[in-house]
Amino acid sequence: MLNLLIISDEAKELYTLFRSVRFTQHDSKQKDSSLERKSVNLGKYDLAFLDLDTENWQQRLLELRQQMPVIAFSGPDIEMAVEAMKLGASDFLVKPLTSEILSDVIDKHKKKILTHKYGFDEIIGTSALMQKVFGLIKKAAVSESTVLITGESGTGKEPVARAIHKWGPRKDQPFMTINCSAIPDTLLESELFGFEKGAFTGANYTKKGLLELANGGTVFFDEIGDVHPLFQAKVLRVLQEGEIMRIGGSHQIKVDVRIISATNKDLTVACKKGTFRDDLYYRLNVINIHLPPLRDRMEDVPLLVDHFIRKHASKRKDMLIKGITEDALNPLMNYSYPGNVRELENMIERAISFTNSPEILSSDLPSYLLQSPAPKRSSTTRLKGELAIIERELIWSALQESQGNISKAAASLGIFRQQLQRKIKNLKIAT
Repeated sequence: MLNLLIISDEAKELYTLFRSVRFTQHDSKQKDSSLERKSVNLGKYDLAFLDLDTENWQQRLLELRQQMPVIAFSGPDIEMAVEAMKLGASDFLVKPLTSEILSDVIDKHKKKILTHKYGFDEIIGTSALMQKVFGLIKKAAVSESTVLITGESGTGKEPVARAIHKWGPRKDQPFMTINCSAIPDTLLESELFGFEKGAFTGANYTKKGLLELANGGTVFFDEIGDVHPLFQAKVLRVLQEGEIMRIGGSHQIKVDVRIISATNKDLTVACKKGTFRDDLYYRLNVINIHLPPLRDRMEDVPLLVDHFIRKHASKRKDMLIKGITEDALNPLMNYSYPGNVRELENMIERAISFTNSPEILSSDLPSYLLQSPAPKRSSTTRLKGELAIIERELIWSALQESQGNISKAAASLGIFRQQLQRKIKNLKIAT
């Protein structure tokens, strides 16, 4: 079930209507222009309905669109509808709303949210490597087994862990993250297991650890390969017995948690060196999900660029950044990305901050990127030619079915509108 956020001065009157389509709602009528000051956790909502008759609706829309799709609605005002769509609204509805209209628009966005054609939430890609990852995420989500996520730094291990939790049976329970490399070994134990009052100097109160707080949910151990062997033994006991003991405690406490771990190290090598326990490794590695580096799936770069532009565009309040030029995309396609997806996202966020154009230009990118030599590519001229023919035919058919509507054609092809426009231009398809 989707959670809907309704922002309207008429929210109470709309409750009955939204209940008729069987969705959970939260209303907000506060006059403050900053949503962050409200006691509303935007992360728990999937879709927002914003009444354009409320005060400061433009600011609200700019802030909301970064978190979720926004459905704007108002009286029959064409200028207001156009402005809302330019500012990033996903759809526009005319008052009075009806249950039929709501059901249609919610079903449309529900399909987009729950069956993301490019992956899960922040994990995006159309490459064969990522399709394999998505398949493993689906299997891991419906399982209760431990998961070990491996891959280089910046490949998106934490988003994968969150996706497994979000789409699994524990989604309504806590998700706790502990960065094993950022916390000293002396503090890891108290953070994870908690302590009793008087257990050591300065322990003036009883503290529950993350495992106890996450009871019923998921605990994510980031960089598990960096923990000390003595601490590994205590994690192993949690996996084997489902019990913890607070520091200074005298009895075991039962906990029901699912453990997901991640590392950028080769734990098989660590086991051979004796720095990581074999038995813990086998317990953690029931389901293994390896995230490929971005340089091995360069075909995903345009899609990721579009995604990051939409994600960070709202940080520019003076203009709406709509896309990226071909001249700027080319160097992004010819870079090796030692920092992987995280590095690409930082580049796009920086470019959005620096650009003076509605589209990111090559001059907005870091200078070292423009000097990066193009990677060597194998000769696949014939294959590319055949694929171009197939792609051209698919695009032409989609355009015919949508009667030339690029947005509808892009939706049927499962790509973004900007991507389709680029493909139409590159393939020289008449529209």
